[in-house]
Amino acid sequence: MIRELTVQGVFAENCYFFIDSHTKAGFIIDPGAQAGLIYDTVVRYGWHIEKILLTHGHFDHMGAAELLREKLVAPIYIYPQDARYLTDTMLNLSANSGRPITVTHYEELYDGETIRLKANSGFYLKVIHTPGHTPGSVTFWAPEEKAAFVGDTLYEHGPGLTNFPGGNRREIEDSIVNKILTLPDDTILLSGHSSPITVAEERRLLL
Repeated sequence: MIRELTVQGVFAENCYFFIDSHTKAGFIIDPGAQAGLIYDTVVRYGWHIEKILLTHGHFDHMGAAELLREKLVAPIYIYPQDARYLTDTMLNLSANSGRPITVTHYEELYDGETIRLKANSGFYLKVIHTPGHTPGSVTFWAPEEKAAFVGDTLYEHGPGLTNFPGGNRREIEDSIVNKILTLPDDTILLSGHSSPITVAEERRLLL
């Protein structure tokens, strides 16, 4: 089960709950703001969150992560190349947001890794390193649910931005063409700031 919750910080951002309907356990992906709203949603539905997963280290995708880590007792995971973004307010872009944000407690995840739910090992996500928006941007692919959480690598009608520290246009184009658009056609792409779109639809728009 996938639930989207648009949270409002400096920017509106799509936070996702990836929940196993059998055990009611799962993961939060990119909690960008409004930790209280996210926490209340978890409590309302009786979910147990095992991990907090970040597609990249910009503040609008991790702004609520530290507080949720404490309240839910769930570790935060990020790709190694973006780990420094969590403690550097210039890199994570929060320095000029009016409220500098840092995350000091986190674990690392790796390209090709399978993240399995402890409560149900058949419920899982695959990590795909998709650099370009940031050096450590990743996509979380859920093959069984035919969905992929792409963060800011790809939007409904085109590539994510690369004009931030660490951004690289060539890398993001390679990530999109050779990693995301090679997923099955019916995979639904879920981004941080746009509506869902299938791989087939996105490919027709871009290629």
